[in-house]
Amino acid sequence: MSEIIDEEYIKNHLINNDSLFNYIYVIEQNFDIIPDAHNHYGASINYQDLKELRQDFLDELYDSIVDWVYNSEKFNELKNIAQNRGKTEAAAAEEISRRARSKFRSNRTSDDILIQGQLGELLLFHFIQRLQKAIPILRKMKITTSTEHERYGADAIHFKFKNNKPIIILGEAKTYTTKYKFNTAFEESIKSILKTYKEHRNEINLYVHEDFLTPEMDQIAEQYINNKLKNVEVHLTCIVVYNETSDINGNSEEEIKQKINDIIKNKYSNFDKNKIDVATNTILKRITYIVFPIWKLDELAKTFQKMI
Repeated sequence: MSEIIDEEYIKNHLINNDSLFNYIYVIEQNFDIIPDAHNHYGASINYQDLKELRQDFLDELYDSIVDWVYNSEKFNELKNIAQNRGKTEAAAAEEISRRARSKFRSNRTSDDILIQGQLGELLLFHFIQRLQKAIPILRKMKITTSTEHERYGADAIHFKFKNNKPIIILGEAKTYTTKYKFNTAFEESIKSILKTYKEHRNEINLYVHEDFLTPEMDQIAEQYINNKLKNVEVHLTCIVVYNETSDINGNSEEEIKQKINDIIKNKYSNFDKNKIDVATNTILKRITYIVFPIWKLDELAKTFQKMI
């Protein structure tokens, strides 16, 4: 029997990613971007004094792969199965983590494309839960690695309540290294999320009653597809992870972070607002952006690849 889905259920099923966000510096404010009716976000790898906590960030992200692949119920189920085969609790947990990393690796098409895309999707998964308090409807990593399903559509589909109103959040992640400019990445993220929005009902319908959904989220998905989820709204979230080259040397952590703030503000303000056509696409009034500059992003992606 499925549980009742309410705000308390959502709260109880958000993952605890406090440890990861100890190593992510997050800025929330009303940036100079459309829509300007609500805040958007900037982020970077965190600093301790003058040192970028780069490896700590990667370690935490690496440890969280299992959270992306398996929800807590599935994790406990797999752990019990392994323990019943004769493993200790610690060994069972390590087996599940190894399986999760294997699924993460199995989507590679080449060493170049590698983690670049999955890195952004993993961050998107965490940011939507952390900042927007919404849990996954679909476990996209499981779909990605399924041999029976083609991978397409949204990078994330999450669900929450806000003041008792059901909200579905469609997420898009764009991750670009040195050969792409920020404005290109930002524009492509908007185009891509609009395409996702137009097609997301077909995607959700494809996976209703599949084991990619928990019984509770299957119930939400079915109600949504059959127009029985009353007063529902769809919101959009885009994260753009890009390679930044501006100088951020400083004499203190505060000075470095101020430079990061200024870079992110300038990226938002310098983007051509004419490319955010809210008159034609009203849904863009509900979009939330996350801009995440990373210095030497190509090197970071390669390091992450070696870890996995």
